[in-house]
Amino acid sequence: MTAVAQPVVREPQPNGVAPKSAPALDLARIRADFPILAERINGKPLVYLDNAATSQKPRAVLDAIANYYAHMNANIHRGVHTLSVRATEAHDAARRTVKQFINAADTREIIFVRGATEAINLVAQTYGRVHVGAGDEVLITAMEHHSNIVPWQILCEEKGAHLKVAPMDDRGELLLDAFASLIGPRTRIVAVTHVSNALGTVNPLREMIELAHRRGVPVLVDGAQAVPHFAVDVQALDCDFYAFSGHKVYAPTGIGVLYGKRALLDAMPPYQGGGDMIASVTFEKTTYNVLPYKFEAGTPDIAGAIALGAALKYISGLGMENIAAHEHDLLAYAAETVGAIPGVELIGTARERAGVLSFVLEGVHPHDLGTILDREGIAIRTGHHCAQPVMERFGIPATARASFAVYNTREEVDVLAAGIRTAREVFQ
Repeated sequence: MTAVAQPVVREPQPNGVAPKSAPALDLARIRADFPILAERINGKPLVYLDNAATSQKPRAVLDAIANYYAHMNANIHRGVHTLSVRATEAHDAARRTVKQFINAADTREIIFVRGATEAINLVAQTYGRVHVGAGDEVLITAMEHHSNIVPWQILCEEKGAHLKVAPMDDRGELLLDAFASLIGPRTRIVAVTHVSNALGTVNPLREMIELAHRRGVPVLVDGAQAVPHFAVDVQALDCDFYAFSGHKVYAPTGIGVLYGKRALLDAMPPYQGGGDMIASVTFEKTTYNVLPYKFEAGTPDIAGAIALGAALKYISGLGMENIAAHEHDLLAYAAETVGAIPGVELIGTARERAGVLSFVLEGVHPHDLGTILDREGIAIRTGHHCAQPVMERFGIPATARASFAVYNTREEVDVLAAGIRTAREVFQ
């Protein structure tokens, strides 16, 4: 295999424009905020490049979790005692933080869920079950994560509907004309990724959403890989639903967000039944609670929501424009450095990319490469990345994926490149 020509890597803002130059981040100070980065793996300093799978957590997030359990552990919305009031106020404050972070119009449009996967399933099983019928169509793209494929397959099988897939080209870019042509009179919802987890491709969301809205079709966006890397403004995008996971944006696992336009959420039936999603219950009839509680049955991950708020405040304090500029530089440097290694082929060379460098090394299975890199303290992801159709599209079983976060450095990219060269020598 030969190295491909390097693309121009630009970290887009919501309007698709590359960020202006931003002040350099104090990486030493930032890295000191993440205790796990001081770990040694196999006697080597940890080089953590698996951020698309999950990011590491700053002290502000760890402290928020500990503070909740040490000083306010109680159920929310159900008690008048002091601990319950403290917990409720902190949980409500986290919802306001999320609203501000993605620029939602109303806190009632912010639903706390377990992650992007549950958010997508919620929409499929509520809005989808009401609006999708036999012969109708759901449109996705060829670069979706399994979490934005399988829920729609389940719905289509149940309803006798059809799942349509918009194709991409050899660079991993969506074919926008083909996407537009697939929006037809039977299309009931479009569900698309903002940033591909396997390729790093950033989709032209504004154009895609506008094309769908011209036909009266709502759009759900899987934003799990976008929110950590650049500013997201759901009102500017005009998306109808937006889903993301906390653990990819420096928060804990098990917490995430579904944003939905209020009118749509109001009209949707509940996703689950139980406590706190009701206004009143008799054996004859149940009336449901107002938004957002209608979709938050049972005791939520209170500590997780509070910690998510802390994570979003942390990166907001660094400045999303600064993060985007830093990661733009890092990804461009990694594409140049790793792409220049003999035998390396970059998979996904879209002109708009964020956060991900996916590649294969000639003669070395990605799993073997990952094992050798781990011996050097380097954590990457190998496999199909829950995107098997993407692998099939490129005719490969798997890739090695290095994915970046605000705390990563050029020096770590150099360590990665050295590790790849070592692996190449081992398998020659």
